[in-house]
Amino acid sequence: MNILILGGVAAGTKTAAKLKREDRSLNVTILTKDKDISYAGCGLPYYVGSLIENREELIVNTPESYAALTGVEVLTGREAISVDSEAKTVVVRCTDTGEEEIHSYDRLVIATGASPAIPPIEGVGKAGVYTMRTPADAIGIRDYVKEHTVRNAVVVGGGFIGLEAAENLQRLGLSVAVLDVAGQILPGVLDSEMANYVQRYLTRRGIRIVTGAKAEQIQGLDRVTGIKTSAGLFPAELVILSAGIRPNTAFLQGSGIEMIRGAIVTGPQMETNLPDVYAAGDCALVTNRLTGQRQWSPMGSSANLEGRTLAQGLAGRKKTYPGVLGTGVVKLPGLNCGRTGLTEAQAKEAGYDVATILAVTDDKAHYYPDAAFFITKLIADRKTHQLLGMQVLGPGAVDKMVDIAVTGLNLKARLEDFENADYAYAPPFSTAIHPFVQAVYLLLNKLDGTLVSMTPAEYAAGAAQGYRIIDVAPRPAIPGATFVDLSSVQGEIPGIGKEEKLLLVCVRAKRAYFLQNRLRYYGYRNTVVLEGATSFNEVKVPDSAPVVLTHQG
Repeated sequence: MNILILGGVAAGTKTAAKLKREDRSLNVTILTKDKDISYAGCGLPYYVGSLIENREELIVNTPESYAALTGVEVLTGREAISVDSEAKTVVVRCTDTGEEEIHSYDRLVIATGASPAIPPIEGVGKAGVYTMRTPADAIGIRDYVKEHTVRNAVVVGGGFIGLEAAENLQRLGLSVAVLDVAGQILPGVLDSEMANYVQRYLTRRGIRIVTGAKAEQIQGLDRVTGIKTSAGLFPAELVILSAGIRPNTAFLQGSGIEMIRGAIVTGPQMETNLPDVYAAGDCALVTNRLTGQRQWSPMGSSANLEGRTLAQGLAGRKKTYPGVLGTGVVKLPGLNCGRTGLTEAQAKEAGYDVATILAVTDDKAHYYPDAAFFITKLIADRKTHQLLGMQVLGPGAVDKMVDIAVTGLNLKARLEDFENADYAYAPPFSTAIHPFVQAVYLLLNKLDGTLVSMTPAEYAAGAAQGYRIIDVAPRPAIPGATFVDLSSVQGEIPGIGKEEKLLLVCVRAKRAYFLQNRLRYYGYRNTVVLEGATSFNEVKVPDSAPVVLTHQG
């Protein structure tokens, strides 16, 4: 059987290599436009920041080494022009000579990936303007910074790659600004309150973030000197365009293949609507594992999984691809960010009755050196308690939190399934009750009414209006708030009415929850705990002298 694969990098090379391992008799050929068929695309920002020192480290396999390793025939410099599914042929153009070739197939796999979406900005062709998609891009950026006087850089696009680029440019000593036309960074990745926290954090770390800003013009003569936007003019000797990607599928126009916004529609075995034609990777539209709805999820991880599953199916196994969860993780300066499943907004749009919690916990034993925190947002269905998604921030191993959630999502786990999970514990690694389980406990408490709380999103929207803010920190910490010493509350609190609306705030919400539990016993009926407390929220009280209540009971 002759299997032709268009494209390399992740999905194409994974499909081809697995096919040859499944059935050595198969004739597998990769046709790719690029000379590099297998490179570390996710490592490009780190080459720019010199964390990856040598350009050779970006190349996973050369065409020659890959062919020798796998037995796959590799033809580079071949750009697909058209597909004829009736004749089972593909026309390609040789990039060096311009000549055309016709290749036949029994099965065709389209894994042509995606290319940067270039915003319609005047001046994008000037020197010093780059995208971040191939090793040539990363090499060009690092060389340009070395060879020219670059003090200011602007990154257009606040997604994963844009923020990674910003971090690594800052490592080089550049002043960096990130612009995004959306109302938040990481749109569709994080809910707005989580994204706003990240934005505030990066701003404190010296990376300027401007959202709702449309890039309009690259300024300068031959080289970039600045970028004009709807939010003003930003000086820049370097601009990186990271405003998204588009599937490389223009050559399929007229082929009869079904696409939505350029992404190829696939079924459970990665099949397209054309006979014996399949697709995988960044050019393919798959499904969301939770909702079953079509979703484009251009990630190197899912591309590899899709390619492996596709190869097994082509080799005769009864394998199907269950869909994506949109799992992702990104390293930022001093803060890591991970997510999986549905955001709160996406869960509501999918029709779930959504419940959430935002928990701030230790990431390991608090007394252990370098102990820090996790900020975890869990999303679940209120009626069934099924876990739907999670987002997590912290300086440490957020990936282990994400991976726990991924396993739960794959198994359609309910919150109760995590309640007594026996996760690994030792002071250097975790807390006695795992941070993920702590977050689950809080959400279960919220669902059964043990905890009555206000989310950061609700607080930011003004839900605390009319509430008296009670500062429950160990020492007074919120200007204008009423301070209550938790340890001395042994009865009614003089000066605070039992029917008064009270917003209880501490550092992480733990002491506030303890006070709520105690006040409920003493007859206070309108207490609400602010989730995330002052660790996450910017808590402000209308100007007034703080009240300190030191004698209770």
